Amino acid sequence: MSGFIAGLCVAILPLLAAGYWLGRRTARPESLVGLGTPVEHATFQTLHTASLAAPSLRAGLTEETARKSARRLRSLLGTDALCLTDQKEVLVWDGVGGHHRAEIMDRLAGPLESGRGEAFPLTCETPDCPVRWAVVAPLTVDDRVHGALVACAPRESAVLVRAAGEVARWVSVQLELADLDQSRTRLIEAEIKALRAQISPHFIFNSLAVIASFVRTDPERARELLLEFADFTRYSFRRHGDFTTLADELHAIDHYLALVRARFGDRLSVTLQIAPEVLPVALPFLCLQPLVENAVKHGLEGKAASVGKCHISITAQDTGAEALVVIEDDGAGMDPATLRRILAGEASPSGGIGLSNVDDRLRQVYGDDHGLVIETAVGAGMKVTARLPKYQPGVHSAGRLTGD
Repeated sequence: MSGFIAGLCVAILPLLAAGYWLGRRTARPESLVGLGTPVEHATFQTLHTASLAAPSLRAGLTEETARKSARRLRSLLGTDALCLTDQKEVLVWDGVGGHHRAEIMDRLAGPLESGRGEAFPLTCETPDCPVRWAVVAPLTVDDRVHGALVACAPRESAVLVRAAGEVARWVSVQLELADLDQSRTRLIEAEIKALRAQISPHFIFNSLAVIASFVRTDPERARELLLEFADFTRYSFRRHGDFTTLADELHAIDHYLALVRARFGDRLSVTLQIAPEVLPVALPFLCLQPLVENAVKHGLEGKAASVGKCHISITAQDTGAEALVVIEDDGAGMDPATLRRILAGEASPSGGIGLSNVDDRLRQVYGDDHGLVIETAVGAGMKVTARLPKYQPGVHSAGRLTGD
């Protein structure tokens, strides 16, 4: 990560240098009252323009993102025209000389294949066309060329060649960040799919068997449990969003526990203590339910019916900047060495896929200091604590993880 940040800084500094040059060429002293020197003003304008172009590019290189960012990129370079291309076509042309599109694409084969920039004169039969020279700067991410930035001007300019190259490097950094965002989103989606797959067939079969057992003896009870089952599965397999609210997650847990209670009766008791002010807190989808399922599995299902009851407590407290969620059971517990292997992602006969999955996702979203804290020992039950920041950039219950 430190190497990536260093690369980011390397990409930004030449961009500022290009802004410095543009400022010396274009800044007007009379417009800079109260804004420092012309160079300081140009640096500010360069950063401001770049910051306006960045959000679009962070979504990847498409026709829409190219259209939204092209004018600002042309403003950075101060050219008569600028176009952005992918490997196959011009995505957007901003400025004059749009009739040069075909000629530009014909000349891009070499730069797109080699990843090296190129400058060349344009042929034009239009007498008043101001575009006579083109500079091609490939857009490269991880040694793979995504497309090109092409700056067009009235005449040959070595300074434009350098400036276009630096702006293309900055654009490439934004596209690399877009790839990282997409990779992170795909990883989170894959982990959610893994959790959905972990909703074990035996839980589904047992739930349906319990519902069936009430059909004749207590039809109303059977109907209620069927609705609980439908609501739980609907939530678990929903298609939108990587995040949910604590209120929605607890609601799904309530459906799950209703089905478990129907199976085990008074052998299971549950205590909930939830601070109302933490209910709107956003958290990764299917983050707490696997912890409760783990408490049931190791706290109740591992015991013989003659052993007695199992108690599970779920608390959510407001600690200021965070919501502190604790799920505790008085079941069989676990050997700490086994737990460490589970959290490391190693296979374990006792399961625990949900624990490692949730721990990984919490660390990805909030940082390594927000992984699960688990206290357990053989015969001593298990206590799992999750710290959920109330406010985290990119974390909101209505959508996906983004860098907006």
